[in-house]
Amino acid sequence: MSETENTPSAPLETIAASLRRERDRAGLTLTELAKRAGIAKSTLSQLESGTGNPSVETLWALGVALGVPFSRLVDPPTPQIRVIRAGQVPIVRSEQSTYAAALLSSGESGARRDLYVLELEPGGVRHADAHIPGSVEHVILTAGRLVAGPEDSPVELAVGDYVSFSGDVPHRYEALAPGTTAVLLMEHR
Repeated sequence: MSETENTPSAPLETIAASLRRERDRAGLTLTELAKRAGIAKSTLSQLESGTGNPSVETLWALGVALGVPFSRLVDPPTPQIRVIRAGQVPIVRSEQSTYAAALLSSGESGARRDLYVLELEPGGVRHADAHIPGSVEHVILTAGRLVAGPEDSPVELAVGDYVSFSGDVPHRYEALAPGTTAVLLMEHR
């Protein structure tokens, strides 16, 4: 069985409903939002109908264009007690690198923090555009070796190392060892 057969995919119905809700809240047409996010109107239309296959890059671009955290687009409503078993969380993969993010928890209204588990493999660099203003990324490396941080000053991390940096500037993630994993706490101020 391949890794993709074992791993849940992005929650397409949640993404579709969230995009429609946030676009309506912002008072934007499909055309306006697609232009702001730098994506094709047809791609946005497919995502809002629940038939698209969004990448991390597309969802981040839409979040920035809407002025909302990534988590607001992918996280379903949370019950009072929530247990997430390993391997049972939806994963959104990058189309440009060997980067995958699994949202574990998003901030409640006003809290504005999101918690992810990242999976990375050597051979590709995840170049991330700036997120919404005031974003801060906190990363703890749990396995492997990683280079992470702003494009102009990334740092190398070993297991157990922690780094914090502005997420509202272009930044990068690059695995230096197979099986690299990290915990990312995204703060939105």
